Amino acid sequence: MSKAKINVVFATVVLGMLMAALDQTIVSAALPSIVADLGSAGHMAWVVTAYLLAEAVATVLAGKLGDLFGRKLLFQVSGVIFIAGSALAGLAPGMGVLILARGIQGVGAGGLMVTSMALIADTIPLRERGKYQGALGAVFGITTVVGPTLGGLFTDHASWRWCFYVNVPLAIIMIAMAARTLPHLRAVARPVIDYLGIGLVALGVSALILGLEFGGNEYPWGSWQIIGLFVLAVVLLVAFVMVENRAVAPMLPMRLFRSRVFTVSSVLSFIVGFAMLGSMTYLPAYLQYVDGATATVSGVRTLPLVVGLFITSVFSGQVVGRTGQYRYFPVVGMAVMAVGLALMSTMGRETSVWLESLYMLILGAGLGLSMQVLTIVVQNTVPYADLGTATSGVTFFRTLGSAFGTAVFGTLYTNQSKSALAEALRQTPGVTPEAAANPKVLRELPLELSTLVVDAYANSINYVFRWVVPVALLGFAVAWFLPQVRLRDSARHGADDIGEGFSVPDSDDRVVQLERAVAATVRKARAQKPIIPELIAASGSSLGPDAAWALGQVYLYDKQGLPAKLHAIAFRHRLPVEVLSPVFRQAVDDGLLLADAGTLSLTEQGRREVDQLRAGWRRWLGDRLDDWNYQDPADRALLDEALSKIAGKLLEQGADSVEVAKV
Repeated sequence: MSKAKINVVFATVVLGMLMAALDQTIVSAALPSIVADLGSAGHMAWVVTAYLLAEAVATVLAGKLGDLFGRKLLFQVSGVIFIAGSALAGLAPGMGVLILARGIQGVGAGGLMVTSMALIADTIPLRERGKYQGALGAVFGITTVVGPTLGGLFTDHASWRWCFYVNVPLAIIMIAMAARTLPHLRAVARPVIDYLGIGLVALGVSALILGLEFGGNEYPWGSWQIIGLFVLAVVLLVAFVMVENRAVAPMLPMRLFRSRVFTVSSVLSFIVGFAMLGSMTYLPAYLQYVDGATATVSGVRTLPLVVGLFITSVFSGQVVGRTGQYRYFPVVGMAVMAVGLALMSTMGRETSVWLESLYMLILGAGLGLSMQVLTIVVQNTVPYADLGTATSGVTFFRTLGSAFGTAVFGTLYTNQSKSALAEALRQTPGVTPEAAANPKVLRELPLELSTLVVDAYANSINYVFRWVVPVALLGFAVAWFLPQVRLRDSARHGADDIGEGFSVPDSDDRVVQLERAVAATVRKARAQKPIIPELIAASGSSLGPDAAWALGQVYLYDKQGLPAKLHAIAFRHRLPVEVLSPVFRQAVDDGLLLADAGTLSLTEQGRREVDQLRAGWRRWLGDRLDDWNYQDPADRALLDEALSKIAGKLLEQGADSVEVAKV
């Protein structure tokens, strides 16, 4: 595709990722207003949890369904599901309908996220893919953390319902763009889908979250309903483990947990998601009820958390990329996160804005130090055969942690605030429960009437942060078990990419993951010096860089079954025909190409040179990815096959014509 079309495809994919990521957090600043309108404060957390849980399950299914039906179709279907969920959420007459709508939204969002990453792999040339994937990861991270501010703007200046309505026109535009721009591709082999495993883990996790959510709220902790939910969760999750041990293509192979790196990284990813989404969901509520901030201001005032996260993510990525040392970042990160949560548990009506911002900055710094390395180190240590499932597994645990964190934060907050608010209202007869539930009305009350209610909210949210400190301390203890291993060069090259730090739900295709590592390696090598002379030397060819490039271009058209015409090649690379014609004329004179009525084709000698160049690409990649070698012959054979395919892709896409000109 032309550069312009690639950019249109990327804009389409970004729009899908933007909406899916934004809706993780856009409702957090709107939650107090939603509760004031719809009631059911005890179910407030489910507005976020239902979305995250549905998204986690959908991301597991989406990759396989995209292979089965084509990624373009799945991207569009996911968009339609997302529209339906958004419209229903905006029209919701009660909390139950809103929670259902958020679950539908989550299903669409999971499909959009994973398919977006796969579409990048389908459409972007390999040598350029790293920067596009990094940009997409950055979009995911930025929209996740600025969601509260946008949610506040909609809530204050329109209605909380516009947090959902805004998705409808955007998603319609995205689907229309997808219909016109995305290629229709599907996997050659029919994928095996672990429906039973996915169903068991979805039901088991749902039962566990429901037990945590309803405990002490809907039913007493010792009631048969809560105990029954926990027992059901255990039975379903044990059944999941048994099924995964026997499945042909398990969604989460149990053998991965034999690796200490994978186990520790999964636990830490879960804790990072737990603390990040849990705190971001309830911080705006604290700022509105306790500090009297508007919904918009409450979203803006969570930005110090984002700033801390970005600074330490960039810093840790740069250090890991240069030194390969990563082990102590999660250790320090978990400790800093625990300090941040402990400080935030001391906030109250008298705490200054600057001090609250400092506490959020510290929490964000801890999250950023912990997030960056977990996916990279897992990719660095698993066998090639498990590369895709291990990568998607770590991000799956982070999404699950986000769902659990929101649920646990909600349970602690509801259980504590119920009694605290009842006592405050008993001592302040002039304040009704409706007024206490509405932050806007609460701000307008005289200070002597609102003080006890505000303190009740402050103490309730402080209670939540205080109880999450042990979770961060558990992460601190677990982080010490993360071993330091030598990072592959390809892993180090990707470490300083800010997009990698946000653990975007990703494809479980191992070739896609390996291509990402190769793309990072090629990009890094090209930044240091031209690589075409190295590639030609690796192939043992006597061709010059211009002739090698010309043969690659004709090979590309030949493989696609298209006539290789000079003006088409010149147009594709935005170069005048007069610049390229001497190169191709020389290749014809040397017996490498045939020119018949303006159409170029490879001679027998030219085909031998192309095969030699492909072997050179393969050798060049093998030298730089030599630390991917494994003792297992089956794994090595898979890796060799994948690298051979990648070498072919690189030759098809050709070297950058500007780079050739420089050489």
